[in-house]
Amino acid sequence: MLKKWISILLSLVCAVTACFCLHLQAQQQELAAHMIRLHVVANSDDPRDQSLKLKVRDAVLRETEKAISAEDPEAALAESLNAIRNAAQEVLLSEGCEDSVTVKLGKELYPTREYDNFRLPAGVYESLRVNIGKAEGHNWWCVVFPSLCLAASAQDLEQAAQAAGFSDGQIRLITDAGEGYEVRFKILELLGQLKNFLWDA
Repeated sequence: MLKKWISILLSLVCAVTACFCLHLQAQQQELAAHMIRLHVVANSDDPRDQSLKLKVRDAVLRETEKAISAEDPEAALAESLNAIRNAAQEVLLSEGCEDSVTVKLGKELYPTREYDNFRLPAGVYESLRVNIGKAEGHNWWCVVFPSLCLAASAQDLEQAAQAAGFSDGQIRLITDAGEGYEVRFKILELLGQLKNFLWDA
């Protein structure tokens, strides 16, 4: 009889955990539907390559300003890929670097990331990826739409998020330090790693 009750209890715990995980995934997917991440990968970890990565990032952000203010930012970015690549390439050439640049727009798995005014949970996001040269160096991750990474204050961040269609709950999710966000984000990161493992298997 005891074994039966233990089995029932374990089943209930598993069911509750599964529901909680599904709820967290749904939250992340709703959040991801309102943003396009930016992923700039340096040629290498050499200090010069890392410095060039930041200059390329700045050029990319300047080039994407018009696209992200369009009615359909994703479509506008897709049409601007060549212009974005050219802007990045020009920066490298002006610095005496002949590394090639590739730019693409597509789905990408991101880990949990913490920024000055906000944090983003791990998960799959639409991503503008910029690879410099061999793309073997450290990354620079942020958000191209909405312009969360350029927000100078918490108020600017909230306004940018609201303009992009974030709900109050989604804004709290990325800005609140309380409510056990570390645990929730860690669970999402583990789920993402599991998905990635299953996709690659």
